[in-house]
Amino acid sequence: MDWQKGRSSDNVEEGSGDSGGGGGGGFLPGGGRGLSLGGLLVLLVLSLIFKRDLITPFLGGGGDTTGAQTSSQPQATTAVRCANQPNQQVDFVCRVLGSTEDVWGQIFAQAHQQYVQPKLHLFQGSVGTACGSASTAVGPFYCPGDQKVYLDLAFFQELQDRFHASGDFARAYVIAHEVGHHVQKLTGVFDRVEQARRRGAPMDGADGLSVRQELQADCYAGVWANHSQQQLQWLQPGDVESALNAASQIGDDTLQREAQGRVVPDSFTHGTSAQRVKWFRTGFSSGDVGSCNTFAGEP
Repeated sequence: MDWQKGRSSDNVEEGSGDSGGGGGGGFLPGGGRGLSLGGLLVLLVLSLIFKRDLITPFLGGGGDTTGAQTSSQPQATTAVRCANQPNQQVDFVCRVLGSTEDVWGQIFAQAHQQYVQPKLHLFQGSVGTACGSASTAVGPFYCPGDQKVYLDLAFFQELQDRFHASGDFARAYVIAHEVGHHVQKLTGVFDRVEQARRRGAPMDGADGLSVRQELQADCYAGVWANHSQQQLQWLQPGDVESALNAASQIGDDTLQREAQGRVVPDSFTHGTSAQRVKWFRTGFSSGDVGSCNTFAGEP
């Protein structure tokens, strides 16, 4: 992927974030949202695989609907200077985010709407957000409360070493997936899902709203990939395959099978490997937001 062709964003920041309450969407199963019993089971299994505590960051949240710990003290953030950025990983993030801004700005403008650009917050170890506090262990996530994408750059190495998903475009897909959640926030999907949850609609499970919401973010990542290629011609042979491989490696069924030798569909939160690949491919092939209605029919 010739990512240097991308325009650098002005919306990358670093620090420890802000605090408050709300719910979000994450790249990994169990990450960045309130957890049901099924979700806790997934985190427990992943903790055993990776020998890391993935559960504690989501406990002790009192009455907060995210189940995450919160703090009443906002913490400082500083803007990252993306222009002439010497850190290659940060430069990469700046340029991929810039591309998502260009693509979604154009798509929203064609629909006579205003695209509000999200911030991408880089952190190390742990961070406080408007959705509660979280650690690196949850992976990249989006918080609708402050409309920010949160990313620890260490995840990119984890993506390669533990999930066997390498390549620049695989990493770009991760960012695009989280920006897809931001698109959902702007278009009211988050609010509609929350209203349905309050009415008793199931969130977890193979047919749950959580799976459908995550698959739509995968589809939106594919839409971005389609349009960014038209704008920049920056994809190289093997790039699309690397993104599809990343989608395949982090399916609920694949992670569960590796952890416990069996699959528990009732605890799905993000969709199967085949579903994640299918919906990214759907968005990439069509380039059409309208093709991403994962809430209708079979997910």
